Amino acid sequence: MTIKHMQQYEVPEIIEKILEESLALGFDMSSEPLTGSLLKTLAASKSGGNFLELGSGAGLSTSWILSGMDEASSLVTVDYDQDLLDIVKRHLGHDQRLEVVCQDGDDFIDSLEGRQFDFIFADTWSGKYRLLDETLAMVKKGGFYIVDDMLPQNNWPEGHEEKAKDLIAYLEGHSDFHVTKLAWASGLMLLVRK
Repeated sequence: MTIKHMQQYEVPEIIEKILEESLALGFDMSSEPLTGSLLKTLAASKSGGNFLELGSGAGLSTSWILSGMDEASSLVTVDYDQDLLDIVKRHLGHDQRLEVVCQDGDDFIDSLEGRQFDFIFADTWSGKYRLLDETLAMVKKGGFYIVDDMLPQNNWPEGHEEKAKDLIAYLEGHSDFHVTKLAWASGLMLLVRK
């Protein structure tokens, strides 16, 4: 088996159109396909699951998650950028399993008190660097909390590497979760509530 063979993944058809439109808006921070492939696979393990994506962007990760979900599952995706969410709605809004919310992530997390999810992908500051404990508290027993961009990225602002290191250390030491760090794609952490 070759390395190239191991790197193949099935890409949802809509990805090319979403990527083209997001780049036209100047948005180049979408999750990479390897991350999407993992999200799809993990989503498939949560039959009838309740999913949350913090940081929709233009919907690339959203489309990967939806492609792994069964028909009994539901996904809420949240972002504050209406122009990007218009792309999400145009290409994915027909999917009855999807709820698209335009709101500040911190405010949205604050509004979810008591709600529980089987799967949370935190791909923005809210739920990852801010309101982390509140977000982790929403993960059901056996549920996933996933973050990416844990390896150094070219678009990180000055000082962000220390924030990422602190986040990694905090998550590694969290006693309520099993933790796996993946030095793969942009660097992922996968947590499962005990």
